[in-house]
Amino acid sequence: MTITVIKGATIVDSSGETKADISIDSTTQEIIEVGSDLNGDTVIDATGMHVLPGFVDLHSHLRQPGAEASETIESGSRSAAVGGFTAVVAMPNTDPCMDSAGVIQEVINFSKDALCEVKPSGAITVNREGSDLAPMGEMFDQGVRMFTDDGTGVQDDSIMRTALEYVRGLVEVSGEQIVLSQHCEVHSLSKGGVMNEGDWSSKLGLGGQPNEAEEFMVSRDIGLARLTGAHIHFQHLSTAGSVEMVRQAKAEGLNVTAEATPHHFTLTDEACKNYDTVFKVHPPLRTQKDVDAIKVGLKDGTIDAIATDHAPHEPHRKELPFDQAPPGMIGLETAFGLANSQLDLSVAEIVKLMSTRPAEIAGLTETQGRKIQAGSIANLAIVDLNQEWVVDASKQFSRSKNTPFAGMKLKGKVCHTIFQGEVVVLEGEPQR
Repeated sequence: MTITVIKGATIVDSSGETKADISIDSTTQEIIEVGSDLNGDTVIDATGMHVLPGFVDLHSHLRQPGAEASETIESGSRSAAVGGFTAVVAMPNTDPCMDSAGVIQEVINFSKDALCEVKPSGAITVNREGSDLAPMGEMFDQGVRMFTDDGTGVQDDSIMRTALEYVRGLVEVSGEQIVLSQHCEVHSLSKGGVMNEGDWSSKLGLGGQPNEAEEFMVSRDIGLARLTGAHIHFQHLSTAGSVEMVRQAKAEGLNVTAEATPHHFTLTDEACKNYDTVFKVHPPLRTQKDVDAIKVGLKDGTIDAIATDHAPHEPHRKELPFDQAPPGMIGLETAFGLANSQLDLSVAEIVKLMSTRPAEIAGLTETQGRKIQAGSIANLAIVDLNQEWVVDASKQFSRSKNTPFAGMKLKGKVCHTIFQGEVVVLEGEPQR
């Protein structure tokens, strides 16, 4: 048994803020005591720092199986741990697709030595093609609690309704929470669009995606949530109209939740002005009006979670022309710094958006997002709110380096991460 003690930090969780030491048993993986003048075999001096429940990412692309040159579960979990994440939900757009119990089990096997908890999501439809429902019941039996067709979104209204009704039935039988998570994009409206439709797409001569491509599906799925009573989670909201519709749906009492990404509350479509494909992402970067609306939504609780949409790509693929390069950007290691730097939020509000609420949505509350107290599993992020640092793409621990934030100065750094009682990141460096 090894006892690790965190000394001198301020603890912030859902119960409030306190200054105390924390002792952790590496064998049981649990917090033993929160108190004063604690001693142990290993001491982490966290004077001036804050200890938070480890972050939970609802939206990570870990690429394995099928695209290991871009990322593996091991490398993605290392990047996540450096960013303070102790759990990530892995998206199903792998090859083969995570649309069956067999592939889900493969991902679970790959995750056994990960530096954070990796929770696989399952596809809603077979191969994410939108035609036939995937065997969600079988994947549920494997532990899947979130289903999504991710980057495609379910286009067929009837298929989406059927999926919601099926999941509602699973919930009624099992008594467990299950979520359908939707990438909202109407393909007939977004077809040919590689960035936001607006002044900048016109200036650059690039095809644009109008806000309506997202908003029409958000509106449809709010209607289906009203019809079925099932839980819909909206991925990476990017427009002011989407935020307002979710706000109204929540006021109505509908079972909807939503996430937003750091790039959508930080960057605008003007970033694409030099045709740099690192800024190409779906949904696309929008206007300042949309960025401001995302920030308000995060502040007032309309948007429940900050999710990264971590999307690694090999360099040669991002070097293609803008209209041919794949969309996506990495984000696990910069999410906290961006939230702390760019949002008018207290650290307690950031904890809610990056830990407590996403753990609840993902069904991970037994191990994640918990109060920092004796008996809880030690999944913790230790951060310095005042440390300034400059994002260096070459030093990212992801296999891919496609960060749009290279060269940006951020305030707020994850210094140490503890996962299941083990110090997996110490002074910013992974320990395995």
